[in-house]
Amino acid sequence: MNGQEEFLVEGLCEHPARSREGPAICLQQIADGLEIAAALAGANVSDISVVGLDTPGPASGTGVLSARGSTNFVHANWAGFDIRTQLELKLGKPVTYLNDGNAAALWGHFTIFGSSSSATSVTAIVGTGLGGGVIIDNRVITGRKGFGGELGHVLIPFQSIAGIEGMRPICNCGRLGCLESLCSLTAIERTFLPYFLAKVPGHELGQMDIHKAAKHVRGLAEKGDPLSRDIFRVQAHALGLLFDEMINTFDPDALLVGGGAVETTEEFQRWFIQEIHAGMPTQREEQADIPIHVMPNGDTAGARGAAIEALKFARQHSVGSAAVV
Repeated sequence: MNGQEEFLVEGLCEHPARSREGPAICLQQIADGLEIAAALAGANVSDISVVGLDTPGPASGTGVLSARGSTNFVHANWAGFDIRTQLELKLGKPVTYLNDGNAAALWGHFTIFGSSSSATSVTAIVGTGLGGGVIIDNRVITGRKGFGGELGHVLIPFQSIAGIEGMRPICNCGRLGCLESLCSLTAIERTFLPYFLAKVPGHELGQMDIHKAAKHVRGLAEKGDPLSRDIFRVQAHALGLLFDEMINTFDPDALLVGGGAVETTEEFQRWFIQEIHAGMPTQREEQADIPIHVMPNGDTAGARGAAIEALKFARQHSVGSAAVV
């Protein structure tokens, strides 16, 4: 992204994931990727003023990864690793940091409201887990320790969702009823498939390994399979409950949904958004018209949001004229 808010590279410059090999390998991959991106943009690495970085969490607001590690950072050397500072030292350039959910939320907000709006938005990203972000006055709310916008661990009144009587959705964090325990690919595998397949003996998903079956649910839901649609209906209604809480907390100007759950056909997206609305408790008349948007640009949203954060830094500190992820 240049100083005129134009993206010079539209796609992702991807490497094979090697995070299991530790920080040194990944930092070098980022440096190599920066050279590839610069060449694609017709520039040199020396032309890059600020680098925007986003990663999965959990991490602090400044990019210190959790001491307990995570699914994405299992190598022992990642524990407590300050990835932003170490990348800055390796590249010799300023580096800004957002977790991937917050970065995607910033991109979604930017596409709707631009770079100089005082609007508020709330974003939920449905993937393997549940990420998200809250944007107020074009600022990402990271909070005291960097956990602002961790919408996946907001507890929701799931007992009010029809058709899941007796279900006990346990989150990876150990709590009962976090949004992520209902609205994620992990939830489909751990909770929904065992629950719903017990009610539909002989279903084709029951003939597969459950890990493989979980990855087929969305495709079957797009085709109208009743069991798969029921799973996504429950996920949409869980999002509706979260968004109701966010409306009454922030009174936002827009809500956004992203991630694999909505990287689908337009027909399925429309159905899913309708189900989110259907799952929301009755709103005040003044709030009932709040729009729900599908996150634009799919899996590049996080990288785009990281670039916007870098550009903001460059403008605030009068550093050069370009920001590149």
